[in-house]
This record gives sequence, C-alpha cells and structure tokens, in this order.
Amino acid sequence: MARSLVDLLTTHASRQPDRTAYRYLVTGDCDGEIQDISYGRLAERSRAVAAWLQERGLAGSRAMLLYPPGIEFICGYLGCLSAGVVAVPGLPPQGRLQNHRALLRMKRLIADADAKVILGGREVIAALATMSEHLPELAEITCVATEDIPDEAAGSWREPDLTADSVAFLQYTSGSTSAPRGVMVTHGNLLDNERVITERMGHTPDVIEEYDHELFVSWLPVYHDMGLIGPVLNAVYLGVTATLFSPLHFLQRPERWLTAIDRYRPHTSGGPNFAYELCLKHATPDLLDGLDLSRWKVAFNGAEPVRAATLRRFTETFGAAGFRREALYPCYGLAEATLIVTGSSVQAPPTLATATATATATATATATATDGAGGGPHAGSADVGSVDAAAVGCGRPGPGITVVIADPERQEELPEGEVGEIWVSGASVAKGYWRNALATRQTFRATLRGREGRFLRTGDLGFLRDGELFVTGRLKDLMVIDGRNHYPQDLELSAEMSHWALRPGCTAAFSVDGGSEGEQPVVVAETAPEAAGESEKIIDLIRGAIGEAHGLPVRDVVLVHPGTIPKTSSGKIQRRASRAAYLDGTLSLVGGPATR
Repeated sequence: MARSLVDLLTTHASRQPDRTAYRYLVTGDCDGEIQDISYGRLAERSRAVAAWLQERGLAGSRAMLLYPPGIEFICGYLGCLSAGVVAVPGLPPQGRLQNHRALLRMKRLIADADAKVILGGREVIAALATMSEHLPELAEITCVATEDIPDEAAGSWREPDLTADSVAFLQYTSGSTSAPRGVMVTHGNLLDNERVITERMGHTPDVIEEYDHELFVSWLPVYHDMGLIGPVLNAVYLGVTATLFSPLHFLQRPERWLTAIDRYRPHTSGGPNFAYELCLKHATPDLLDGLDLSRWKVAFNGAEPVRAATLRRFTETFGAAGFRREALYPCYGLAEATLIVTGSSVQAPPTLATATATATATATATATATDGAGGGPHAGSADVGSVDAAAVGCGRPGPGITVVIADPERQEELPEGEVGEIWVSGASVAKGYWRNALATRQTFRATLRGREGRFLRTGDLGFLRDGELFVTGRLKDLMVIDGRNHYPQDLELSAEMSHWALRPGCTAAFSVDGGSEGEQPVVVAETAPEAAGESEKIIDLIRGAIGEAHGLPVRDVVLVHPGTIPKTSSGKIQRRASRAAYLDGTLSLVGGPATR
C-alpha cells in the first residue's frame, strides 16, 4: 500500500516509464511549442532534486518554490516530497520591482515558513539576485535553479522515511478574510484527498482506459490548492496524463482553454465561476463552429460562489459544441481540508434550490432568501430570473468526509435546511496551521455536542438539503442590518443581474457604520468601459434591484474600473479590503469621487 505520492510515482515510473505524465503548452496554444515529460523522466528529475536537498541536510526543513508556470515546478515539488523536505509553493516575483504587494507576501511567507532554501526556474533565481535591497532575507537562504541540478544526482537519492503524519507541504491560504496562514498538509492528507477526488469525479479504471489516460486539461495556477491538488497531483496519483498551460495565457485568450479541451478531449477540466464567464464573453460563432466538447464529462466549478445564471448560459451557449448540462460539476473545498470536501454527481445536472418563501432570521443565522424553504431541485417551472438567483448545490461529501451545519456559539448541530457554519471532519482535514497553535485550536479543534471527534470550522455558511451542501457565504462577511441577516453574495448577485455592463464576480457588498442609522450596505461594482456614459442609470438599477430583492436601501453604489476590486490569488472578492479602500477613498472610480 502506498504511503505517499512518492511511492506512487515510483510505481508509475516502473510500470509505465514512457507514458506522458504532463504536457505543457508553452504559448497556451495547441499548435505552438509543447513540452512534455514521461513518468520515467519525472521520477528521475524529482530524485535528482531530492538528492541535492538530502546531500545538504535539508530533510525536514522548508523549501520555498518560486517557479513560472510549467513542468519544472512539478519536478521541484515532487523533489521536495521525495527528500522529506516540506514544500512551500509561492508566487514568483514578476513585473515591476515596485509591486509592493507581491514582495510583501513573499517576505511574509519566507519568514513565516522559516524557509532554508528557494527552488525556482533560472529566470526567477536570476531575478532574486537583483532584489537584495528589497529582500535582505535572501542573504541567508540558498537559491538554486533546479534545471541546473544534473540528472546524475538522482543516483544518490535515498528513499525518505515518511509516515502518514509527516508534513508534505505548507499551503498558504489566499487571505480572503485574514493574513495568510500556512496549512500543514500531511502525506496522509494528500493521499486521502486524492482518493476522494478520484471517487467523486468518477476517475475509475474503466474511465481512464476509455479516455486513453488523457484525464485533465488545466490552466489553473499550481501554487494554489485547486490547481495543485486537483489536476497536477491527481494525475500522478492515478498515473494519467494532464495537459497544462499558464493562467496568463488563459486570461489573454480564454478560448485557449476550450480549444485545448477540444484537442486533447479530457474527462475533467474546470476552474472558478469567473472562468466560465470569460469563455461566454469570447464565444464567437466561429469558435463554436470549430469546437467539440462532447467528451468533457466533469466541468468542475469552485473556489468562489457558483452562479446559477453562469451554469445556464454556459450550457445554452456551448451546447452547440456538444457540451452537456450534466457535465457541470459544482464543488466545495478549502485548503484546510487539503482541497475537495463535497462534489456533485457525475452525469447528473446541478441541483438548484429556488426560494419560495423568506425565512425568518434568527440568532443562528438561519437562511433568508437562499434557505429555499419549499424549493428543492429546479424542475423548470420558475422563470429565468428566479432560476438565475437560485442557490447552487455543491454536491455531497466524499467518502470518509463528514459535513455538519453547526451553530458555533452553542456548538450544536442544526436541522436540515437551516443555515449555519459548515464544519468538516475526516482524514483529509489538515494537521493545523504552521507554528500557530492558537489559530489551530480555534479552527481545527471544534467539538460538537452529541458527536465524537473534532471538527474543522470552515468559516463558511451553508445548509444541507437531502444530503447536499449549499454554500451561502462567509460567516465574517455576514451583514446584520435592522436585525436581519444578509449575505453579501446575495446582494452582489442582484446587483450584477441588473445591467449587462456589470462584470460577473467583480462586485463587492459590505456594510459601513451609518451612525444613528446603524449598519448600512455599500456596493462597489466593476463596469465595462463601453458603459461609461451610463453610470447614473446603472447606479439606479443596482439600488432598485437590491431594494426589490432584499428590502434594503443602499447607502452608496460605487462604480470602479475593470480589474481594480481587490481579490485573492484565487480570484475571491476581498470584501474587507474593498471596504477599507472605500473608506480610505482609494478606489479607482468611474466618473469621479464617491459620495458618502
């Protein structure tokens, strides 16, 4: 039985050394330059990196990984695991040196992880050599370009003494609600979550054979948990092939994603909700005429709120290219649970819970419109507007994972249909936060009356219906206005649906102190440049939509330029950062300063 991904890599390299493990589209285009690596070669390069680390006595220490997108990152990551070194994936320095935020994050990660070595690509390591003025910490850290480690080093590799409880890597959280924390993911956590991904996404031996081992296409960043644990590590877990390309190349031309799916015909590919929206914006008749998406069976959608309107429009638009509604795969996960917690059923359409009644808010944050009392799966009877505003089910827990909805104050499990905090237990739940005993105790050690064991507090709000999880928002983002609970995601969705120029997934709703009037909502929304002359109309429509749907007067509506709302590295809206920018007057306003 495999003890780690290192064991599985060794097995694949022995049994199928010539099979392609990863294929990398250097330009993002299927007809451009392509780099690939076989399982035999991947094992050799990983062992060479591992031996280099072992010879320097680094086993047990932390290695910061700073690579551009590409295969070399995977060799470095698996090299760390093969050496018993704790990998710390990071975002490499890029662009102008004045990128203060990126430098600050890198300094924070190096210090928090107490990194002893930095592994990277040649260009990254060369760039770091010029940053001594801004990163004096580098003087105490060994930096190496792993391409320069010779293949011959693999001969001195020694198999590490790993256990299920050994820390494999630190996954730093994206910081949507707090400063980034290093989640300690063990080798046991990794194997368990890969098992869950395999089961939930239907990656059976028969499917692998049917797809001739072509299982994944992915543009997702590999320093983030969705891109790493999903396509990259599930590929090496199963011994299949994954086609990868850069997130930047996807953002430049979203159609590259669909073209790669058409070309390599994978079983599984996906991303956050915004990725599907970007594809819709570039869905020209010529593109649709040339695509065949009929083999795409799992189109996973997670890491940010899943929009029912996006699912509907994507199916309607790309159905002409063979895409099937049953392929849509909403899912839920978080770094503290390694990755996946719940996932939809393969070959079944998403479940939509349309609200037919407004629940009464309670001290336990029971649901408002998204509670869906009497809703159930959408059967096609509601109009498009109500369906588009429906809550989307994120599937059921994977085998061995327990999900409960809890009242965190009373430490009690809530009945089905009531909204509370999502709590998780199982072997995929990580060990805790690196060198942060207090946060570990608060987040990973929750107990529930009437239930044995400890639970992970996710900080997310949701409810269960017929065993399926519906995520409604973040606990700390909850707005209490006039004694009623409101989830910012609901206000954001209502705003985005009010005018075509409002960019999906690019709206932030939060509350501010209105003095004697109490907490009041503010909406900040990115708008398309071509709608610059319609600002007043858009503001009025947003106010009207939120007033009608939620019974709320909006204190302020602020329109900002595209790409300026603060987001995490995984694309999640940073509402607290947006609120701070609003109060500081530092938002990039369309048509003049905001009124307050």
